[in-house]
Amino acid sequence: MFIHGGGFNGGIKHKPEIVDMAHYYASRGWVFVSIDYRTVQELGTIQGMAPADLITFYKGIAPSEWVAFALNNAQDAADVQQATAMYLAQRDAKAALRWIVAHSGSYNINTDFITVGGASAGAITTIALGISNQGDFRDEITLNDDPTLSTTHLNESYEVQSLIYFWGSNIKLDVFEAVYGLNQYDRYDAGDPELFMGHGTAQDLLTPYAEALELQSIYDSLGVHNELATLVKPNGTPAGHGAWNGMFDGKGLFKLSFDFLVERQNIMVE
Repeated sequence: MFIHGGGFNGGIKHKPEIVDMAHYYASRGWVFVSIDYRTVQELGTIQGMAPADLITFYKGIAPSEWVAFALNNAQDAADVQQATAMYLAQRDAKAALRWIVAHSGSYNINTDFITVGGASAGAITTIALGISNQGDFRDEITLNDDPTLSTTHLNESYEVQSLIYFWGSNIKLDVFEAVYGLNQYDRYDAGDPELFMGHGTAQDLLTPYAEALELQSIYDSLGVHNELATLVKPNGTPAGHGAWNGMFDGKGLFKLSFDFLVERQNIMVE
């Protein structure tokens, strides 16, 4: 399952590079699912609303404690909406994965080999999905708040084997810990999915290379296998944000991630 980027403000699941990646994997026998999720574009306008009105406005959409945290830490309405959309994206991604598991028989999906990947905001969402507890970003809103949640396969569970991360960060889990008063890295443990990261060292104000190093350090401290491919452009200069043409050791992102999954999940390739 792959999650597109867009800074939680927008983005599309059929981005050409994602479609190319889907063809690469599907041609090798994988079921590749690219998902959409709610972004700021679906949240409506909040300009001029009082804080108390915002809590009511987002009731049943995002938990009040998350919205309150956003209000206390945002510089403007756009920041509040982006922070709220971060939460919605996570709920939607988890619901999508539950849907995939619930319909695995229809699509000949072997749920013993689930991989979740993403780029930019999608990589941020990937990390939070793979690391957080299954009830996180799910149980904060109940059926009483939103009866339509009954259609989201709330009783399904899943086990993610591997995570694929392209130029992302740990920020969503940082926010989750802050909102709910948890210790730093509370949700990480030795049973977390293995991780492949593709990230370049060129200046990136959105998701700097240091984010990948932080994740590498967390994983190393827990003894969980991870690999960081420091990407360069085809001309050999450091790659930056959105480097779909980035390379490492002469290989592109599709082959790098595919080879990682085949080796680490012990998959037989004919």
